[in-house]
Amino acid sequence: MKLETFFEKFEMFADAPNAVAKMRELILESAIRGKLVPRNVTDEPASELLKRIASVQAGQVRKQAVLPPVGDDSYLQIPSGWVWTRLGNTGRIFNGDSVSESGKAELAKVEDGLPFIATKDVGYGRAALVYDNGLKVPLRDPRFKVARANAVLICAEGGSAGRKIGVTNCDVCFGNKLYANEVWEWIHHRYVFYVYQAPTFFKEFAARMTGIIGGIARSEFLSIPFPLPPLAEQKRIVAKVDELMALCDRLEAQQQEREEKHKALSRASLARFADAPTPANLQFIFHPSYTIAPADLRKSILTLAVQCKLVPQDPEDEPAEELLKRLGLKSTVVPHADDSEDDSLPAAWARVRFEDVALVAGGVTLGRKLGDRKTVTLPYLRVANVKRGEIDLTLIKEVSIAEDEIERYALRENDLLMTEGGDWDKVGRAAIWRAEIPVCLHQNHVFRARMRSSELRPFWFERYFNSPVGRGYFESASKQTTNLASINMRQVRSCPIPIPPLAEQRRIVAKVEELMKLVDALETQLAASRATAANLLAALVAELTGTPNTGKASIPASTNTGTGRRGRPPKS
Repeated sequence: MKLETFFEKFEMFADAPNAVAKMRELILESAIRGKLVPRNVTDEPASELLKRIASVQAGQVRKQAVLPPVGDDSYLQIPSGWVWTRLGNTGRIFNGDSVSESGKAELAKVEDGLPFIATKDVGYGRAALVYDNGLKVPLRDPRFKVARANAVLICAEGGSAGRKIGVTNCDVCFGNKLYANEVWEWIHHRYVFYVYQAPTFFKEFAARMTGIIGGIARSEFLSIPFPLPPLAEQKRIVAKVDELMALCDRLEAQQQEREEKHKALSRASLARFADAPTPANLQFIFHPSYTIAPADLRKSILTLAVQCKLVPQDPEDEPAEELLKRLGLKSTVVPHADDSEDDSLPAAWARVRFEDVALVAGGVTLGRKLGDRKTVTLPYLRVANVKRGEIDLTLIKEVSIAEDEIERYALRENDLLMTEGGDWDKVGRAAIWRAEIPVCLHQNHVFRARMRSSELRPFWFERYFNSPVGRGYFESASKQTTNLASINMRQVRSCPIPIPPLAEQRRIVAKVEELMKLVDALETQLAASRATAANLLAALVAELTGTPNTGKASIPASTNTGTGRRGRPPKS
């Protein structure tokens, strides 16, 4: 298959994650494998270029030694006329200079000089270097090395190492965390620039990084294998890559335009669903190419549920106030969350404190001294076990507890569990215990709520606490630190919560279940569609690059001398 055919089939895998980014990688990988442009038998072989380069290196005052060729044929083939060499043979490679804060203040005062390029001024291959950053180095300042125009820069240390790459369009000074490659005249600087961005090159770069923050020593950087074509072919490759990258830019712009249109359509569809929350309207919202996430649909369903908009009211339903009186439960008159008069609830609904309808208790404190009391070891639930709407039993831990405390902390079927906190997603998470384990406890960071009457079921309350409305209450009431938040038992007990008539609660819960199952099914369809697109993309990439879908090849690092025939490194 030709690469042009690949572009023609773009719509078939456009929904694959990062489709355009994968296309860019494919272009670059095809380029360094010699599969992007036709070869010309009249081109001067790359081996002749290396001879000239070796001659130049030998005559330098400050020599950069000629590095031995790559010596294994277990990796990828390259075409006839190409050679495997080492990156250190492609140009004069050196790092820049560090500048202190006082030094930066000094450079900020220079009006006429060379731009000073720091790591932050280098983009991720596609973006141009930032020259106008307020720092300039006086001309011929002996403290700073100079990289000439058309030098290829790459970040050598930190989280951006091997990722931030750029080409200078003028002479510059630059930071010590960058390597500059002033390529020899027989090598095209933009070919080196594109090789740096190829996935194969980055794998080798990353394999040579060391240290906690991650960095690559100059000697290791110079040793990276480098596929070198004839100079004429380098120029053809660069022109082709430029052309295809521009095409990727257009495809990316088209995707962004389509996504903006889908966002607008999704907003309109959500509004339509809010006005009439039916399965048909939910189905209308959900489309594989829409940007609205299934998680957002679930939030919308729960919001409508607790805002009395999911099912119609029935005047024959027993009002919530009458229900509470009949059950002998205290009913506290609770204003709206902003303490204003609240008339947003239907007449048959009531708003109470959560403690009016549920007994809220804490759990077992771990590490307590139990003295001489008789103990037993039992499983218990942690914050990690309580997700929104489900209990995760993947990993259950055990705790020793006094036998006379089992009844106090043991869970019963239909207990509602709520999490105290942690990161923001853990604040007030609610799920119902369905007695999957015969005797199970809960720790003190998990609150247990038990309905005060068997007629009150926990399902409505679980949906409320997990809805954006319930989550909003806990976020506003929680105790917060930099990245963590928590709620206490008093805040759980005093949470104002609307209660529909019992019959309406059942209708709401049933409708929520119906719609959530539909979202689950639609999400499965979406995942399958995207997986198909991703698999197709992987298959096309494998066909074009000649590599297995799951293969993880590695460029060899051996250093024996000699050049293989048919463009492959020789065996040891």
